[in-house]
Amino acid sequence: MFTGLVEAQGKITSTEKNSSSYRIRIECPFAEELTLGESVAVNGICLTVSQKDTSSFFADISPETQSRTSLAQATSCPVNLERAMKADGRFGGHIVSGHIDGTAKFLGSRKDANSFIIKIQAQKNIAKFIIEKGSVSIDGISLTVASVGHSANGCIFTVAVIPHTWENTNLKHKRPGNLLNIECDLVGKYIAHFVDKKNGEEYGMQSLWKY
Repeated sequence: MFTGLVEAQGKITSTEKNSSSYRIRIECPFAEELTLGESVAVNGICLTVSQKDTSSFFADISPETQSRTSLAQATSCPVNLERAMKADGRFGGHIVSGHIDGTAKFLGSRKDANSFIIKIQAQKNIAKFIIEKGSVSIDGISLTVASVGHSANGCIFTVAVIPHTWENTNLKHKRPGNLLNIECDLVGKYIAHFVDKKNGEEYGMQSLWKY
């Protein structure tokens, strides 16, 4: 479990690909402190440390993670890093599992007094969980939805980013069209699931057999 409070920024320095999956090496300022098998959120994606040295760690990327996230584009700018929350730590953000729901498109940013307003376009599967003043994890950053406009195809929403977050995460490096990893509010997803099930919505099983 994570909180969405970015601990540091790193960089993907190499990618080793095979036919259906790949392994990445991430330059990390706290690599020496990591242990094998530990979880680290990389741009919000919960990855497992499979190998490490004094300055980097390696993580294996499954086809599922590859298809749901923006990791393929992540070599172009720094990545946000957060270690799993300690049981005795302060819960400063919101509940973040590191399980990405999908990607959304960065549309742009503008300065607003001492903060930055970021505009994001999300598809329908993500849009249903985006509500004004609700929580959302964007590239592993715990943020609050400032405004949202829904349509039949999805939504466009904004978040307000304070100077500290802007300077200490990769958001300032994003450009229009870049993809962002989105994890919707965990509590909201469970509520929606139970409500849909109560209303008789069928959950198809065909997608489970694609592997």
